[in-house]
Amino acid sequence: MKYMVVAIIFSLSSLCQAQEVSEGNKAEIEHLFKYLEGSGCEFNRNGTWYNAADASAHIKKKYDYLLGKHLLSSSESFIEKAASESSVSGKLYQVKCGTASPVQSSIWFNLELKKYRAEKSH
Repeated sequence: MKYMVVAIIFSLSSLCQAQEVSEGNKAEIEHLFKYLEGSGCEFNRNGTWYNAADASAHIKKKYDYLLGKHLLSSSESFIEKAASESSVSGKLYQVKCGTASPVQSSIWFNLELKKYRAEKSH
């Protein structure tokens, strides 16, 4: 019985271990940062529009924090947890490129991630 309890505890602890972002996902996330920085788009955070460089710097801080806490597991979790909404207010981020209507940043980043993956697979 004692061994069974130890085995169960060991099994549960392995499920709770910190998640790691693969090198492939890190490369995708780096691409998303470069894409944002080079986009010339504006980024709305909590009702204020920021240029792409300032937006990237803000998201990078969130990314580094989440990475350090082992709270990211994929490029999608990066988008969801760092690049989609304010962790303080809960307000969704938006991206506006040129004269186009603003879109939710999660949609904008996920579309680029999909394009990037399609290009890498060819």
